[in-house]
Amino acid sequence: MPAVAEPERDDTRVLTVVMHTAFFVLLSASVARYLARHAGGPHTPWVIALSALLAALYVLGPALGTRPAPRRLAWLGLVVAAWAFLVVLAPSFAWCAVPLFYTGLRTLPPRAAIPLVALLTALAVATQLGLAGWPDPNVLLAPPAVAAVATTVFVVMQRQAARQQALIDDLVRTRRELAATERREGTLAERERLAREIHDALAQGLSSQRMLLQAADRLWDTAPGTARDHVRTAAAIAERSLAEARRFVHDLAPADLAGGGGLLRALRAVAERETTPALTVRVHTEGSPPVPLAAPVESALLRIAQGALANVREHAAATTATLTLTCLDDQIVLDVTDDGRGFDPRTPRTPPAAAPAPADARGHGLPAIRARLRQLGGTLTIESAPGEGTALSAAIPLEPR
Repeated sequence: MPAVAEPERDDTRVLTVVMHTAFFVLLSASVARYLARHAGGPHTPWVIALSALLAALYVLGPALGTRPAPRRLAWLGLVVAAWAFLVVLAPSFAWCAVPLFYTGLRTLPPRAAIPLVALLTALAVATQLGLAGWPDPNVLLAPPAVAAVATTVFVVMQRQAARQQALIDDLVRTRRELAATERREGTLAERERLAREIHDALAQGLSSQRMLLQAADRLWDTAPGTARDHVRTAAAIAERSLAEARRFVHDLAPADLAGGGGLLRALRAVAERETTPALTVRVHTEGSPPVPLAAPVESALLRIAQGALANVREHAAATTATLTLTCLDDQIVLDVTDDGRGFDPRTPRTPPAAAPAPADARGHGLPAIRARLRQLGGTLTIESAPGEGTALSAAIPLEPR
């Protein structure tokens, strides 16, 4: 049961204790009044015996619970019968009807409890009128008024409790559904993030190795020296990819940032690795970056640079590529430009900073870059045209310094 239901259970417990206490107080007062006035009367033994029986039956009630099971209904019938005999013998016991209203309302559903309350009220009024000897308006109207108030209050409280419990159940169910939705969204987000990390950290290295080994295979007989250079370069990329994989398993951070040299040093390391006889990669900076940059910002910019250069290498047929890191007061911008064949950015299936991808390309580059920037509130701008190279600009806002 939710914690918010505890006050309701406490209130019900308090009301039950008060009603039980009131019943025994009224029963004791009725017995004392009868003995004070009719101690030697012929009905005194019956009154005492029925009072004791009624008290014993009432004490037995809590042990039977509150459900309208057959034994509980039988118990309620015995209690009402004992009280009815007492009221006939001694009308002063009619005051015990008020706690019995509560007992009947708790035991029976409203459609059965309300007729029982009416029956108890009618019996109490009849006996009191017989004792008064004339149609006293107070005796005729007061008990029905008390019964109506008690019944209405109890029924309203029960309905409010039922509505509150329904709201609690709905809240608990909504919380569970929300938690399940958040878990699903978290799982999907983590899968997307892992896909980007694998693409940027491992897939690009494997693609470069494949291209170098294919080139070495073609040149192995005609230019063995160049082929060996390609193999050595592929081995270096494999070593770097292994370091990336280990770092990836450890904390999913780029290996170039693990040494603590900062983003600029990591970009220069990437540029040095990507530089080949066919492609020259340069790094420029404008302004001074905050020291240190937030780790997610550094990681995202480095991965964006790796992804963009991988597409330049594989698709653009460029001879020069430039990484420009610009640090402004409110944002940091990474520009990746090349002098390759370019492409039309409006074409649906186009990789960033590159020509159109082959038909079997998975296309993680541009979606991965956009996803990284979206998570950090950044923007991506691509300018390119066929035969005019490509300029990719990734901007990430910075917190006020």
